[in-house]
Amino acid sequence: MKVQVSIAWLAVVLAACAPAWAADWKPVKRIEVIVPNAPGGGNDRLVRLVLKIAQEQRLIDPVVNVVHKPGAGVVMGLTYLNQFAGDGHHIAIVSSTFLGDYVSGRSTISPTDITPVAQLFTEYVAFAVKPDSTIKSGRDVMARLKADVASLSASISGGPGNHNHLALSMVARAAGSDPKKLKVVVFSSGADAITAALGGHVDMLVAPAASVLPHVQAGRLRFVALAAPKRLEGAFASVPVWKELGADAVTSNWRAIVGPRGLPPPQIAYWENVLARVVESDDWKKMLERDLVTNEFLRSERMRDELKADYGELKAVMTELGLVK
Repeated sequence: MKVQVSIAWLAVVLAACAPAWAADWKPVKRIEVIVPNAPGGGNDRLVRLVLKIAQEQRLIDPVVNVVHKPGAGVVMGLTYLNQFAGDGHHIAIVSSTFLGDYVSGRSTISPTDITPVAQLFTEYVAFAVKPDSTIKSGRDVMARLKADVASLSASISGGPGNHNHLALSMVARAAGSDPKKLKVVVFSSGADAITAALGGHVDMLVAPAASVLPHVQAGRLRFVALAAPKRLEGAFASVPVWKELGADAVTSNWRAIVGPRGLPPPQIAYWENVLARVVESDDWKKMLERDLVTNEFLRSERMRDELKADYGELKAVMTELGLVK
């Protein structure tokens, strides 16, 4: 009996001493998911898949607002997110554009100004043209860039200095040209960048491979190269990587969920657990297989560490390419 009383007393003491954040947290009002891009792009499509899976599995309340806040790369969206500091009812999706904007000086929002929640996956960057383009291969791209770097126009989304711009800059450097002289047209969403390429308003599209794939399969675009370390499988098996063509251009894009600054641990844990269950679903695995993206789910602490490492590497490369203000 004394042992039982002692254990009970100890449990009460431990509960009293436990930090306030140890209690579970769940949303008590409508959730808002911020997409810092225009509708129709990769981030928009991904958010809607995450929400569909989470709602079907009853992981979150069915009433969720998706709010688009495009502008100045991701600055407008993340500035809006931080109006709700410490409030887990507001989360956002970002890609590596977020880090590129900060390194390049286009944004003052650093990794310490948001709360990393979870990285969802990584994907490689593709180069594509219209089927009737005079550019038939990656070697043609390099030849054009070498002859006159400004003679080749390319559409990208996000902002200067992001993963798409970085991949193109690496190819230009390998061709012996000045990356600062590239003719790049920047759009606020992947959908707009793709539309420009489909309409023939630019010579080439540089975008995440998964975003380009449906248009290639429909015969509206044609791949010329991938910024991957080696050839991918499936639908990308016939697409050469830049390393095969003499250009050391390997660039990937990650997509992640973040919260506003000052998000408490129980709110981080709630969203980590929701997303961990989403990425284990059959629908998510089908998307990974279909789009051939790399399944690389990282929880908050791991993502925070990766952001620090990526920042150092990205700053070094972008400084060398002249993409840092």
